[in-house]
Amino acid sequence: MPVDVETLFSWSSNLAMIGWLFLVFSPRRWEWVLFTAGILIPGLLSALYGGLVMAHFAGAEGGGYSSLGEVRALFASDEALLAGWVHYLAFDLAIGAMIARRADVSGLTRLVQIPILFFTFMFGPLGFLLFILTDGGWRAIARLGGAAEKGAAA
Repeated sequence: MPVDVETLFSWSSNLAMIGWLFLVFSPRRWEWVLFTAGILIPGLLSALYGGLVMAHFAGAEGGGYSSLGEVRALFASDEALLAGWVHYLAFDLAIGAMIARRADVSGLTRLVQIPILFFTFMFGPLGFLLFILTDGGWRAIARLGGAAEKGAAA
């Protein structure tokens, strides 16, 4: 029995939300948290995406990547639109997990990470940019602090 598009939309959205909740609220010292949010859930969403693309993109009349109109034609059906949505869910969550892992290593507190993860969840590339700027600034401050300590010791 085939599953309808709305049900797949709900399932995929809820699955991604579980991953985001893990990233924000679960202790990351538990290896399964980053595995679940960064590999397992994005992997399942990617498998769904692959199935949707194979089943529905090939027949998109007038669809292609050479113009905005051709891209619009690719997403003319609900199934293809769902594939695009699942693509966002999978990639944004995978990037969110990567950000969380790197932010932990850099020493960014969870309170600093939460807005970055929120922007990644809601606006994908803007959250990634916010992380790059925050992490870069944090590392620059740490380097300056280390240089100041070396100068004081000399």
